[in-house]
Amino acid sequence: MPCWYEGPLASFDTETTGVDVETDRVVSAALVVQETPRSAPRVTRWLINPGVEIPEAATAVHGLTAGHLARSGRWPSPVLEEIAKALAAQALAGRPLVVMNAPFDLTLLDRELKRHRASSLAAYLGTQPLHVLDPRVLDKHLDRYRKGRRTLTDLCAHYEVELEGAHEAAADALAALHVVRTLGQRFAQRLDQLQPSALHTLQTKWYAAQARGLQAWFARSGKPEPVDPHWPIRPELPAAA
Repeated sequence: MPCWYEGPLASFDTETTGVDVETDRVVSAALVVQETPRSAPRVTRWLINPGVEIPEAATAVHGLTAGHLARSGRWPSPVLEEIAKALAAQALAGRPLVVMNAPFDLTLLDRELKRHRASSLAAYLGTQPLHVLDPRVLDKHLDRYRKGRRTLTDLCAHYEVELEGAHEAAADALAALHVVRTLGQRFAQRLDQLQPSALHTLQTKWYAAQARGLQAWFARSGKPEPVDPHWPIRPELPAAA
């Protein structure tokens, strides 16, 4: 049997109106499915007209303007359901899902489903577990003493993965998938005996430890800032009294 990083993988990415998972919106998303490292990837793209203003700072990142989304995007509710069902299909098929910085993309998707579908990602998944592989968490744990940033662009450079059209959802999803395959090969002695289900569980612990370390660093820097330790989806904030 091939190791998980040689077998079927899916990868998911979003582009958004900003970086607040509780209030910002998805404007584009992509799902990439690849059965083996040598097979052609299958790509599904979604474009959403969120019905809100697109900040200039967000457009500067992904290039999507309010005008373009109004002309070419679809209304959020049906698209978000399509996305949730597509991720649920990956879980049903037993394909691990690569998500770079999963607590951002998956939490924001979950909140969008609540906003537009009165539902949640967990509701669409049902009893099928979603086994997430987060290249940022994996890399930070497996090569923890390496200096430098760990954005997708940085990881692609480090693992010699081509990234064409950064901040386009399909391009980012495909690059993240290749990073995870390369990372798996590079750390094969530590990873090839672990199934994706076990890796998912381990990443919840690794991410929590990484969050505690980051929060301690903030405190030492004189700018205490809370860092949410939950992975791959952050719990909902308590409702205002």
